[in-house]
Amino acid sequence: MSRRRLSALIGGLAAVATAAALITGIPGTASAATGGTGTGYLHTNGNKIVDSTGATVRLTGLNWFGMETDNKTFHGLWASNPWRNMIDQMASLGYNTVRIPFSDDALKSNAIATSINTNTNPDLVGLSPLQILDQVINYMGSKGMRVILDRHRPTTAQQTALWYTPAVPESTWIADWQMLARRYAGNTTVIGADLHNEPHAEGTKPNSTGACWGCGDQARDWRLAAERAGNAILSVQPNWLIFVEGVSCPSGGENNVWDNDTSNDENCGWWGGNLSKAGAQPVELSVANRVVYSPHEYATSVYHQTWFDDPSYPANMPAIWDNYWGYLYKQNIAPIMVGEFGTTLQSDIDKVWLQNLMAYMGSGVNGMSFTYWSWNPDSGDTGGIVGDDWTTVNQAKQSILQPYLIAPVPNGGGSTTPPPGGGGTTPPPATGGCTVTYQQDNAWQGGFQGSVTVKNTGSAAVNPWQVTWTWPSGVTLGSGWNATVAQSGTTVTAAGPSYASSLAAGASVTIGFTANGTASTPASVKLGSAACS
Repeated sequence: MSRRRLSALIGGLAAVATAAALITGIPGTASAATGGTGTGYLHTNGNKIVDSTGATVRLTGLNWFGMETDNKTFHGLWASNPWRNMIDQMASLGYNTVRIPFSDDALKSNAIATSINTNTNPDLVGLSPLQILDQVINYMGSKGMRVILDRHRPTTAQQTALWYTPAVPESTWIADWQMLARRYAGNTTVIGADLHNEPHAEGTKPNSTGACWGCGDQARDWRLAAERAGNAILSVQPNWLIFVEGVSCPSGGENNVWDNDTSNDENCGWWGGNLSKAGAQPVELSVANRVVYSPHEYATSVYHQTWFDDPSYPANMPAIWDNYWGYLYKQNIAPIMVGEFGTTLQSDIDKVWLQNLMAYMGSGVNGMSFTYWSWNPDSGDTGGIVGDDWTTVNQAKQSILQPYLIAPVPNGGGSTTPPPGGGGTTPPPATGGCTVTYQQDNAWQGGFQGSVTVKNTGSAAVNPWQVTWTWPSGVTLGSGWNATVAQSGTTVTAAGPSYASSLAAGASVTIGFTANGTASTPASVKLGSAACS
């Protein structure tokens, strides 16, 4: 997202809006499907995104920005809520995908990540932006989540109309994408590339200098550039999806409102939001079934477009969405993944807009995919899903989105949990035995990070499960994940949440933590009252 998108609707849509079907209410019974985000890499089939088995997958996610800014890493790492807890919370709320904006500056070998809370996230201190991205991707993968990488800006300075600048040529854009494709090759958590954020018009017609769609100018035709970059990525990683945003005005220039001639005006929409020409002039790649069109759509808190003043609002909105991008889905041409949409939700106009947009995209696994803008509370245009403490959920937003979310299914025995809030439950009785393995993942002056994996070797499930261990005096818990982790004296208790309380016979659970003090191996580990070997 940028501080921007002032392309207004001019002419043409009035007739389309007249044909809109009247919305008389918002469905209140939409239900989320189950099944997480599928198996293996994803591809397209008509207007569906499907997994390696052919099962339909719906991406219902959000954006976590910061790597495109001067910090060169995720915002909120300065907060008191540890980064893993944030991801736990995203998953527990039902978000199965995260779109991660970045700039090419963050990918440079000398890039430095800043504004990291050394007490909350000591395991990230000293890591490069890419190394932090590795950590985040790996943990999201353990939660069953998917990741879309979004080249948001050429530099940390500002969004650009074109995909290149004099300082960051097209060759750098493509080379950086190929580097990322190679870096995450084989990691099915990372499913694709959102090639460039919000291509848009600059200049006034006929002196257009911005991104066009189908104009044929190699220097400005976003469709042709998307094909060049998409094919370059697929040449090194043929399994990725290629997410292609729209433009704002197909000509690449703003309408001339001073010539008093509307006959040569065109329908212009949000930056990145106009895919009206993609049906007739599609992005065609060397690998079939890889293109996902990814428009952006916003509310009045970003800019007061003319359609918000239509007397028939919100009944006029489906025709507008149909015109710009919805027809691609409805005509089974290609999948839609609305890469950004958001609002502060401070006005009734915006609330109705969000309710209608969610209904338009559909419910269940067959609906359109989306990533909401944003997790971050520090988006000036929209605010976030969480508040300024990076923990408290904005329930007004979440309640509208919740019925359409398809929760991820954790991998490797992990469980999706909200931030830890204490323990103290009575240990369940022993049901057999258990084994334990410990891995120290990191260490620094005054602290360390590790993970305890416990396997239930008994003949019956442990429900509710609870793992305990002891540390030497002076070692104290910093944070924990994959369970509700708390410490009393020298004993640490990790309890399974109510919605993932059972540990089946033969199953394992991994509890991660950071701790203060001298690195120490957990001792006297128990599953319930059964001692682990």
